Amino acid sequence: MEHLILTEVEKKYQHSEYKSSNIADLLMGEIESNNLKIIVLDDDPTGVQAVHDVFVYTDWNYKNILEGFLSEDRLFYILTNSRAMTEQQTTQVHIEIAQNIIKAAKETGMRFQIISRGDSTLRGHYPLETLLLKEELEKGLDIKVDGEILIPFFKAGGRYTIDNVHYVKYEDELIPAADTEFAGDKTFGYKSSNLCEYIEEKTGGVYRAAKVKAVSLEQLRGAKLEAIEETLLGVEGFDKVIVNAIDSSCLETFCVALYRAIKEGRHFLLRTAADFIKVMGGIADQPLLRKEDMISVPVKRGGIVVIGSHTEKTTVQLEALKDMEELEFLEFNSDLVLENRLEEEVERVTALSKALIEEGKTVVTYTKRILLTLEKDTKENALIRSVKISESVLKLVSELGTVPGFVIAKGGITSSDIGVKALKVRKAYVLGQIQPGIPVWKTDENSRFPGIPYIIFPGNVGESQTLKKVLSELI
Repeated sequence: MEHLILTEVEKKYQHSEYKSSNIADLLMGEIESNNLKIIVLDDDPTGVQAVHDVFVYTDWNYKNILEGFLSEDRLFYILTNSRAMTEQQTTQVHIEIAQNIIKAAKETGMRFQIISRGDSTLRGHYPLETLLLKEELEKGLDIKVDGEILIPFFKAGGRYTIDNVHYVKYEDELIPAADTEFAGDKTFGYKSSNLCEYIEEKTGGVYRAAKVKAVSLEQLRGAKLEAIEETLLGVEGFDKVIVNAIDSSCLETFCVALYRAIKEGRHFLLRTAADFIKVMGGIADQPLLRKEDMISVPVKRGGIVVIGSHTEKTTVQLEALKDMEELEFLEFNSDLVLENRLEEEVERVTALSKALIEEGKTVVTYTKRILLTLEKDTKENALIRSVKISESVLKLVSELGTVPGFVIAKGGITSSDIGVKALKVRKAYVLGQIQPGIPVWKTDENSRFPGIPYIIFPGNVGESQTLKKVLSELI
């Protein structure tokens, strides 16, 4: 499939006829008149990549969901971390969450919209998660969910959807998503960059590509609100709609039409990347966070960086740190899993980390960069080793023995496990982003290290120098 040049695409759609100055005002009017509580189910912690001043619950019990409904905030997140789960676990979690949402909605009498926040490079339990939500909502609320809308656009990560094809940006070139390393994911891989074909592929042909409806860039940039709303009003039987997008104005235009369709009594589920949530929730832009925004009281301790992701981007970003004299590097020898010596390695690395952090130095710990593979291996044995390594990586934080000035976790699964299991965060406050697409939590008062900034750095986001920029701001 053809590669594109981003600047040429942007130039094509910057013509004056595609601009509409009053869309933002129309959108705020629709947001306020609809009065929907937006509930975001996030399949890993990176979904707050575009928002600020919102709460994330890491436990989906009824009490927490009711608290989210009763808060004055327009939206709240529930971190499911389902991308790290089996299908069976994902099923159980989503049924439980849906039932608690329905119960809270009935108790409060409030209307709501669920957004399933998934990966902008199309990985995750799709279509399972939204299908489970549909079934529970229809059963518990006696409604029909008319359609499902897919919007994987995420600008900070360089993910664009153009002529129904989803692209990933590398430098100034747009590569069809199926031609990237992300499509080769062992668990969630795929072959189709065209989202209509992706839907057919992932649903096993239940929803045919030819029947998927698409909202075009021409409609969005031209603010063809009536045409877009007509498309949404015509959806039934959980039919699929994909939304093309190259910037936030595309999302704003679509959201106006979406809110109007909801006001007409239509019900939808949304599977989106991070940017759409910000737009639908009416969250304003804010500058990137500075050190003083994250650390209010000067501390003499250093921080800790834990790198678990094995993506090529992560390894390149790690290498770019090597010329920072302020950093100390500790390789965690994850291959010692073969000798049952991981506990010993945890003790070695945490002892060194503790001493360095208390001296005011920031430590970068990382697993071996070459992923461990064995001849004649079995999936079961590989999974057992992987779990042992993951549990040991968590201990690099949970058994640290001193409070660091900050924690950075690199990789979606790594960041979720460290946030929930090692730091024991139950309700995080999202301060904003330290770099585009890189969110910062403030840990809650009951967490292992209360009140420190926790930086969630996705494995698939940023350029070669991005991790270095983050650390340059913090130290």
